Amino acid sequence: MKIIVIPDVHLKPWMFQRASDILDEEKLDGAVCLMDLPDDWGHARDLDLYIETYDAAIRFIQAHPGTIWCWGNHDLSYKWGLDQSGYSMMAQGVVRGMQGRMADELPRGNAIRYVQKIDSVLFSHAGLSESYARDAAPSIQDGDVDGVLERVNSRGARYLWNDESPIWLRPQPQYSPTKLFQEKKMLQVAGHTPVERIERTGNLISCDVFSTYPDGTPIGTQEFLVLDTVTWDFDGVQ
Repeated sequence: MKIIVIPDVHLKPWMFQRASDILDEEKLDGAVCLMDLPDDWGHARDLDLYIETYDAAIRFIQAHPGTIWCWGNHDLSYKWGLDQSGYSMMAQGVVRGMQGRMADELPRGNAIRYVQKIDSVLFSHAGLSESYARDAAPSIQDGDVDGVLERVNSRGARYLWNDESPIWLRPQPQYSPTKLFQEKKMLQVAGHTPVERIERTGNLISCDVFSTYPDGTPIGTQEFLVLDTVTWDFDGVQ
């Protein structure tokens, strides 16, 4: 499959329309969204922007129902009621209500998960480490990737709200060296950690290139990752 990846959104509803245009223009097979839909610098009180962002996500679901969604830490902080940097108490009710609307729009069998798989590519908000996978599924053989993912995706806040989980991990080289799950067999795609450009290091593609500095200046190129999930060829498209 040739797919587009929508990385961390953070109250940028226009990302969904541009991604939809690229899907049509490039005649792609589908999309994956790494989420973190809510929260951005200086917008804690802008409830209209929160609503606009979720409305855009819902329209994207309606137009592209096969899209795969991966929970981000900012999404789950509202779902689970756990505070973190950027969390808006004012937006709490709005976000929870809109998350419910999103869930209602998703087709049966296409639930939002922590880690998703297409062919030999794993998608998650932050990355799945070998140690986290082993802790979640110690009795499952290494080759049973689907079995491991089922265990990981069945976990709750107690096991996800830490720096080693697939919603918080930072496996990029500038952080702690991390051995990723099935690094010789599987490619992984993650957002969460802002980078200046889409880049591959080992079996990890980092693509959070839409995040900004506190003054709103973009950190990255604001390109969408377009990836062939069979050949692992990729490019950035604006």
